[in-house]
Amino acid sequence: MKDIMGLMKKAQEMQSRMQDMQAEMENTLVEGQSGGGMVKITLTAKGALKSVAIDPSLLKPEEAEIVEDLIVAAHEDARRKAENLMAEKMKDMTAGLPLPPGMKLPF
Repeated sequence: MKDIMGLMKKAQEMQSRMQDMQAEMENTLVEGQSGGGMVKITLTAKGALKSVAIDPSLLKPEEAEIVEDLIVAAHEDARRKAENLMAEKMKDMTAGLPLPPGMKLPF
């Protein structure tokens, strides 16, 4: 019974830390870029788009399709960085808990 109580206490601590981490991720910004930095996208670590910056040299009507593709690539870069940041935070948070391999949190 002692092990179950210890596990329950760790689970409650982890839940509290997860709430703190979620709040932190809403305020943490990651930047993705493409085209050698000509297009930059800023997201929160939770994936909310905050800004798009486009180098003025790309703002020609005949370059519209290229700019669109670069925006998509920059967004993917930022999203991937945000996912990696979240994975690192979760790894640090769950260290020491007896979770099965591959189990994803939150439940």
